[in-house]
Formats: sequence, structure tokens, C-alpha cells
Amino acid sequence: MLKTIGKYFIMLVDMFKSPTKWRIMKNLIFKEIDELIIGSLGIVCFLSFFIGAVVTIQTALNLNNPIIPKYLIGFTARQSIILEFSPTFISIIMAGRMGSYITSSIGTMRVTEQIDALEVMGINSLNYLVFPKLIAAITYPFLITISMFIGIFGGYIAGVYSGYLSSEEFIFGLQDSFIPYHITYAFIKTAVFGFLLATIPSFYGYYMQGGALEVGKASTQSFVWTSVAIILTNYILTQILLS
Repeated sequence: MLKTIGKYFIMLVDMFKSPTKWRIMKNLIFKEIDELIIGSLGIVCFLSFFIGAVVTIQTALNLNNPIIPKYLIGFTARQSIILEFSPTFISIIMAGRMGSYITSSIGTMRVTEQIDALEVMGINSLNYLVFPKLIAAITYPFLITISMFIGIFGGYIAGVYSGYLSSEEFIFGLQDSFIPYHITYAFIKTAVFGFLLATIPSFYGYYMQGGALEVGKASTQSFVWTSVAIILTNYILTQILLS
């Protein structure tokens, strides 16, 4: 395990050596943004809407005491979506979507010896393959911002149109005791998760050995360890930033 972690950090250092020319790198970065971020918009919006709806309905069903004000449904939905569901849950889903794509694409290049060809041509293959994905991950918070908005909107639709509370009550709950720092906390987590989503799958794809079968195994490994890293990092950051 320690050897693998050490190899991972060596990869991060080597990635910045002998950078690729900007005119080439620019196209690679835009390609990765389109594939990793824009290409994930559909599934993120779909999941976020129904996550927000389910959180709101479950909250409403558990806060059925007439003494408890109904606006707490909107408050709970806001806190759940902003603090955990959008940053963490969506990131774990993206570990499957983005991680599998990154690992399989780089792993296939390793199997077909395209990475060796890049090295022969004097190109730093780590910088050429991994660095664009890392830069594309900088825009990952944009994806989570949309997830938060769609999740809250889904909660509003489910809560109001199912008759659990009025529109005014839900909006009041969204505004009640709002702490702007919670948004900052969510984006700090999201930025770290984006880094993990770009680098851990790249590590498993770049250093895989074997044939086509091993590409699938590497994709599975990258999903598992990226998810583990996200969950552990979530715990650590929560302790540091909210304690």
C-alpha cells in the first residue's frame, strides 16, 4: 500500500516535467472538459433532481408532527443537498462515470503501446495524458453547482406539488439560518474531490499491466479506491472545516 501511494505521488511530480506545447495542450484540455464535465451534465441533472425530491419527501414524512413547522422541510433539504448529497454522493457516482472513462482510455493506450510511442518521440506521456484531465477537473465545481440547484429545485417540486408544504414555506426554509460558509465548505470539498477523480483513475490506467482483460480490472480498482479516497477525504475535511 505504501509503495502504491509513493508511486502515486511520484506520478504527480513527474506530470509537471517537460510540459507539452500550449497550442497542443489547449486542445487536449478542451477535449477533456467536453468529455468529463459537459458529458456528465445529463446524468448529474437527472440524479440531482430525484435525490432532492426523495430527500424532501422523506423529510416531510418524518416531520409529520403538527408542532414542528413545515418550513423545516425546506431547511433540511437545503442542508442535506449542499453539505453532502451534491458534493459527496455525486462525486462517488462520478468515480464510476469519469473514473472508468479515464482509466480505460489511458489503459487502452498502455495496452496498444501508444504510451511507449509517446515516450519514444520525447513526449512526457504523463503530462500529455494526465495533466489535461487535472486541469479539466478545475471546472468540476461548476458541475456540482448545477447539481445543488437542480437538487433544490427537485425538492421544491416534490414538496410543493405533493402537498407537503406551500411554496412560501419551502422558500422560507431555504433562507432560514443560512450560513454562507457552508457553500465555501462544499466547494472546497468539491475541488479536492475533482483532484482525486482526475488523478487516481489516471494512476490505475497509466501503470496497468497486461491485456484487454486487465483494463476492465483496472477500471474496477480505480472506482473502488477513488470512492474510498472520497469518503475518507470527506470525513477529514468535515472534521477540519466544520468542527
